[in-house]
Amino acid sequence: MLNFKAPTRITEIRFLALHGTALRISPLRELSKSFSSLSCLGPWPHPWGLCSSDHHLWGPGFRPPAHSHSDWIGPPDKLSNLRPVIFYVPPEESALERRLREARQEAQASNQRFWARHNRAFRQEKEEFIYSRLKAKGLEMRDESGQKATLNAEEMADFYKDFLSKNLKKHLQYNRDWYKRNFRITFLMGQVALVRALRWLRRRKKNVEQ
Repeated sequence: MLNFKAPTRITEIRFLALHGTALRISPLRELSKSFSSLSCLGPWPHPWGLCSSDHHLWGPGFRPPAHSHSDWIGPPDKLSNLRPVIFYVPPEESALERRLREARQEAQASNQRFWARHNRAFRQEKEEFIYSRLKAKGLEMRDESGQKATLNAEEMADFYKDFLSKNLKKHLQYNRDWYKRNFRITFLMGQVALVRALRWLRRRKKNVEQ
């Protein structure tokens, strides 16, 4: 999971997105403050350019404009904190390009499932831990002023340590799967780039001969 305050290099954003890496750009307006609420990044109309959509525009039924030739990145998911991506599908997508796109989609879906489950468990277990500690002290979840009672940093450190230890195997497995998926995506990207380069050279050679 990568956290960017304000991305500065479009090439870096594109590289991370292609690798299925979660982009957590906060707030979204820092990314698009110099653009409109529907903004695009990257060489236009390159199919690997990126677009961002503001919160009020993104929803279950959202579809990129018909003229868009870019991937679209939405606001962070409430459970996983990952930004969903709608991948651009070229009208003449080759079988190899389709394999690359599907690999990226699979990586996104896998990341979404893992972090949604992980964060849900984290929040639930954190609440239960705080409740049990407060109960042991004879305190309620809310103080006299109605504010939610909290524990100090030392006490919470016990929870964080236990939670990480308990989920260590899951994190290690996730990391192994993440590297496998990204290696496959990188390999497919290399193949697609090579095919496109050869195609461009053939067209150039043909134009020179004419």
